[in-house]
Order: sequence, then structure tokens, then C-alpha cells
Amino acid sequence: MKNIVVKKTGITDPMEIMKILSKEGFHGVFSWCDTPGTYYPWHKHEEYEVRWIYDGELIIGTEEGEVILKPGDRLDVLPNTLHWAKTEKGVHYISGSK
Repeated sequence: MKNIVVKKTGITDPMEIMKILSKEGFHGVFSWCDTPGTYYPWHKHEEYEVRWIYDGELIIGTEEGEVILKPGDRLDVLPNTLHWAKTEKGVHYISGSK
């Protein structure tokens, strides 16, 4: 997919993830949790966004298809990329913008 990049990092320690993202210049770095069944309809963000899963699963959909993110997966989303997100099992992740 051209506007999102998924990296299989193997890193699932929230504190380590936060340090990495802060060093990369992301701001507003925080931990977030969604309960099973959470759904975010089609939307976009004005900034470059990252979501780094440390527990659970998150499904992201774009106009190009879907991807399932699992612990250790990092999702980078370019600004203004139209997408949706949902979790059937629940998910914990670190989020940041730049």
C-alpha cells in the first residue's frame, strides 16, 4: 500500500517504543487501548501518524485493502490518507504524530 507502511519490528515494550518514537521526532506520544468491537469509520489525519501495537490486534483499511496488525507491528500513515480502523479482540498501542 502506497500511503501506509507496516514494519514487523518484534518490539512490544511500551517504554522502549515511546523512546524510539520520541527520538524519531514524533510528538504527543502516548499509549492507547481500544476494547473489543471498537470501530473508527473512514477518516484521515493532517499529520504523519504512527501506531505501534504492543498487545492485541488492529485491522486497518484503506482504499487499497486491509492489513491486520499484531504485537510488534508498526504502522506509519502518511498525512491525509483515508482509512478506517477496528479491533475485534481489543488492542493496546503507542501513538504519535509529526
